[in-house]
Amino acid sequence: MDPLVFAAVLAAAAMHAGWNASLKLKLDPLLAMTRITTMAGVIAIPALAWFGMPRLESWPWLAGSIVLHLGYYVALTEAYRHADMSQVYPIARGGAPLMTTAGSLLLLSEPITPRGMAGIALLASGVVLMSFAGRERNLDLRAVVLALVTAVIICGYTLVDGIGARVAGDPHAYAAALFVVDGFPLLVYVLWCHGSRQVGWTFAKPLTAFIGGGMSLASYWIAIWAMTVAPIALVAALRESSVLFAALIAFTILKEPLHSRRVFAAAFICIGLALIRIQ
Repeated sequence: MDPLVFAAVLAAAAMHAGWNASLKLKLDPLLAMTRITTMAGVIAIPALAWFGMPRLESWPWLAGSIVLHLGYYVALTEAYRHADMSQVYPIARGGAPLMTTAGSLLLLSEPITPRGMAGIALLASGVVLMSFAGRERNLDLRAVVLALVTAVIICGYTLVDGIGARVAGDPHAYAAALFVVDGFPLLVYVLWCHGSRQVGWTFAKPLTAFIGGGMSLASYWIAIWAMTVAPIALVAALRESSVLFAALIAFTILKEPLHSRRVFAAAFICIGLALIRIQ
């Protein structure tokens, strides 16, 4: 993988962990997610005006991605209601790269060396191990199921967006269109469930909403671009290094426990990253 692409996706992983952490701060997770996706859509409007609409061939992929993302938002936020970020996040992210690798091999026949496959397997193993290492209470079964459902959805929208961005002619036009359109379905869903009064309070502090939305947009925008210049499976796996940043955030900001066994799991992730980099 090109060093620039590698570094960019690592930066995207850090931003992804950052906006996920905001889902556990003060607001109801679903309202916090609505705040982020809506603001990301608003931020993307000038970009869409600049890059223009993607090719018509990519529109079915855009539609599929929007449906999958709505399911992702609902499943992930529901999982966060029943377990800590440091437990839900790794399960949701850890299963996705293995599924995505299988999907990219079957659907796209993208070449991945044995070293790259080993890196993906080690990284995914470390991600899942981090979720179970040193926890002080049992995971809620509902959280486990929802986190696994989230992993399946992540695999789905990763493959859909990787293909969609490639046929769009311009990955930046595709990303801008995706964020603008994706900014509204969850808002409509929450308005229907909670009413306008609750949603209005959600946007009482626009600066924090802007920061979260900006991190969400930048994180996935980079990933969409990267999937047009590198194998989708490798980009998807590299993004899951976000669990390292998530563990640090969970420990320093959310005051969740960090045990020595999670450090061991982090070593698996780092070895996997190294193998992906040199594959």
